[in-house]
Amino acid sequence: MSRFYPMVQIPGGEEDLRDDRKKLQWKATIPPFLLGAYPVTNELYEAVVGDSDTASNSSHSHQMPVVNISWKDAVGFCNLLSQRSGLTPCYSIGSGEAVQWNVEADGYRLPTEAEWQYACKAGNSSYQYGKLDQIAWYNDNSQGMLHEVGNKEPNAWGLYDMLGNVWEWCWDIYDEQVYGSYRVFRGGAGLKKQEDAEQPAVGAATPHSVSRILDSV
Repeated sequence: MSRFYPMVQIPGGEEDLRDDRKKLQWKATIPPFLLGAYPVTNELYEAVVGDSDTASNSSHSHQMPVVNISWKDAVGFCNLLSQRSGLTPCYSIGSGEAVQWNVEADGYRLPTEAEWQYACKAGNSSYQYGKLDQIAWYNDNSQGMLHEVGNKEPNAWGLYDMLGNVWEWCWDIYDEQVYGSYRVFRGGAGLKKQEDAEQPAVGAATPHSVSRILDSV
């Protein structure tokens, strides 16, 4: 599947995290990991899942990011991609919202929020690694439409479309005490205003909610 979904080696390091709602700050240690160079495309999703309806409904281009995928759909996609690639699936998926992550498995998975944020910054202190029009699709340049992946400049680690265009699912629960099983998504979308696209917000939705999709593993 590497022909469809090129991966980037992300070096290990540390990332400063914070929760403004709880007024907490902490440092996360990030081991090395692989991350998809692009958001998941219609072409890849259809090849793995065989769901041409989802892909065709999200856009007409094979290289558009697939959209209208719930968090539960996203982890299921990761397991199918692992099986197609001869790897051990990372997730045990039960009924309802029950999903367990086997951290010893070598298959594809969603990034944690810490991994996503660390990869987005690519060794910098800021999310923004160039002029916004050159690196992201957002409200001022997207014309209210999705755009094919990889048409903006990548960050220093070779990752495309980390800001704007589509939201990207992460593994993490947002705030279990307040929101229950809501899962985190990051990155922003093509309708985000400039100030929001420059500092990607954290969003959350239930695992069965349809959002604008996942990024990588």
